[in-house]
Amino acid sequence: MKNSGYEIIGKSIPRVEGPAKATGEALYTADIRLPGMLVGRILHSPYPHARILNVNTDRARRVPGVRAVVAGRDTLGVKVGQLGADEPAMAVDKVRYLGEAVAAVAARDEDAAEEALELLQVDYEPLPAVFDVDSALKSGAPVVHDDTPGNVSVQIKRQWGNLEEGFAQSDLVMEDTFTTQSVVHCSLEPHAALAEYAGGQLTLWSTTQGPFYIRKDLAQALGMPEGDLRVIKPHLGGGFGGKRELTATDFAAALLAIHSGRPVRVLFDREEEFYAGRQRHPMKIKLKIGMNRDGLLKAKDCLAMVDGGAYKSRGVGVVMAAADTLVTLLKAPNVQYLGVRAYTNNPVSGAFRGFGLLQIRYAEECLLDMMAVELGLDRAEVRLKNAVQVGDKLPNGITVNSCGLSECIRKATASAGYKAHTENKMRNTGMGLACEDYVSGFRLFPEPDTSAAKIEVEPDGLVKLFTGSSDIGQGSDTTLAQIAAEVLGVSMKNIKVIAADTQVTPLDLGTYASRLTFIAGNAVKKAAEGARNQLAEFLAKKWACRPEQLLFRQDEISLPETEHKIPLAQAAAMFLYEERKHVVALEEYDSGMERPDFMTGYGQGALAYSYGAQVAHVRVEPETGRVKVLSVSSAEDCGRAINPMSLEGQAEGSIACGTGMTLLEERFLDRGITLNPSLLEYKIPTIWEAPPVISEVVETIDPNGPFGAKGVSEGYQVPTAPAITNAVTDAIGVRIKELPLSPEKIWKIMGGKRSPNRR
Repeated sequence: MKNSGYEIIGKSIPRVEGPAKATGEALYTADIRLPGMLVGRILHSPYPHARILNVNTDRARRVPGVRAVVAGRDTLGVKVGQLGADEPAMAVDKVRYLGEAVAAVAARDEDAAEEALELLQVDYEPLPAVFDVDSALKSGAPVVHDDTPGNVSVQIKRQWGNLEEGFAQSDLVMEDTFTTQSVVHCSLEPHAALAEYAGGQLTLWSTTQGPFYIRKDLAQALGMPEGDLRVIKPHLGGGFGGKRELTATDFAAALLAIHSGRPVRVLFDREEEFYAGRQRHPMKIKLKIGMNRDGLLKAKDCLAMVDGGAYKSRGVGVVMAAADTLVTLLKAPNVQYLGVRAYTNNPVSGAFRGFGLLQIRYAEECLLDMMAVELGLDRAEVRLKNAVQVGDKLPNGITVNSCGLSECIRKATASAGYKAHTENKMRNTGMGLACEDYVSGFRLFPEPDTSAAKIEVEPDGLVKLFTGSSDIGQGSDTTLAQIAAEVLGVSMKNIKVIAADTQVTPLDLGTYASRLTFIAGNAVKKAAEGARNQLAEFLAKKWACRPEQLLFRQDEISLPETEHKIPLAQAAAMFLYEERKHVVALEEYDSGMERPDFMTGYGQGALAYSYGAQVAHVRVEPETGRVKVLSVSSAEDCGRAINPMSLEGQAEGSIACGTGMTLLEERFLDRGITLNPSLLEYKIPTIWEAPPVISEVVETIDPNGPFGAKGVSEGYQVPTAPAITNAVTDAIGVRIKELPLSPEKIWKIMGGKRSPNRR
């Protein structure tokens, strides 16, 4: 890493919340208790598609200890969601997937709540249903939403350049189809919510990635002013995109609290997470690529058929983002994309780490390897030849302001021993390469991509950092604290982070699109500079110097080459007593990006992109088809490394998650029913499956990022699936084009034979 000359930035500093989590002091939503708190439970639909004829709550209300029973008819019937609100907070007239919330109860204990659920009588009229994209789009198929005949929930078209000319200029054109599966988030902490309603004010503690967005949707669903709602995010045990939206737990807890007049807590168990949570969008991707004999890309044509499940959720953004990665990573002058997201009666597909890029990159990186082998080209050289560079103006209107993609490819291949492997490959082992890019914040929604932060410097030297951003386990509170500490020259022990409380902290749009380091980080930097300037101007008058001459370091403020030196705490105290006000600075950062045109996709929605490359090294057991990932070498362009240890943790966690998707994870659905709704049956990586990770950092110092930093968390997972897939192909000589790469699939496709020349 580059020598920054900073005291805090670039240092591997333990997380600010680490001691509380290690000692058990950290409170998660499920840990919070309020006097008189009731137990809330949700009744889920047993049908994937049915009309609700009647909900009889009389018997449930008579259960001793029951304080409230609510159903869809007790709601306003308001539909919520961004970029196309189509989902009721609780089903009113119809259910569209098995697990949809139909009613809820609040009782004094679990037994009473469970008994009340069993006594709720719901009369349904089962309706014909559709469970795959092809069936949903057929003429005459059952309609999931009455106002959407044809079941197309989202359709995105993109055309850049002249596709016909591009393929005509190509020496090799290859086309194939790749399939990704339904994957569940499996956050360690299930969804949970606790609501209290008193004096016309509703307070909600929630497992949310975006308190301000949840407040907005909840206010609409309840018909309340946003000012009467307070949303607080306690410590959070993972989100990965699955906690971006208003959930059944949030709405049920709030509505039950209002009806009962008592605090109500609603917790999902693990089975409910599978039935009622979100999933990654399953996709079938038909991809055609044209390339000249030297490996230069000429054209790409992509058709993505996407299973969106019962509601839109974040589907519009996912299908749009999937298109962009075709032009923002490996250049091609002629690109066409059609993404069709269908309504089905499967569980809802929503945001999941990678947000559509992961699926498209899986297809493209696999097809690129196939073409490189066909032309006798080195797979790494093909990527290097087509990699975007600083200053490139891309077909969708994006200008590349910083980029270390080529260096990432070189570092990842070098640390993996890629060249030695290709020259002397051992039997049944393989190496595979894949690349990625990812936004550092993105203006997809009508609102600007903005964050605000407030800094208060107390007379005792404590610096309070108020941020609306949500640390969901990725360590963003620590990153933001480091930025504030560097600007003010204070030690980390003197920074206190107050975060994610809509009544106390300033606005932040939430945790998504790897935006916190870049967007929230810039806001924190501006606020810290504002506080520093107040103290600098105050002392400059006393010391007869210019404010910019003062040095803020090691909890002191000094004027170099003089005897003037004062502890920051003393300066803040003097400011309070003499100026009669605290040192307070509230600042907002807006990236200033335009919202890309929905029809053409043209426009720079993100100011910065991170880039990365991964090389997977695997061994395959021919007798069983089992894959052992021996190592993954990762190199990531992070702009500037604020906290190298945090980056290493992100690499290891993301690659473990990507390994699960590639080799183990798959939700088995039968007519909308999840057949493996537990962690016993749905396999996620344990310490035995998580591969060793070699994590390299590439610093490009982005001109717009805070201290040059960019966001990287989501991008780390994107290349893992194609890297492992390409490595398995390198090992067995056979290409599998459908995830996951289960031992059964590998064993069957090998058929006991090796064909080393086929890739």
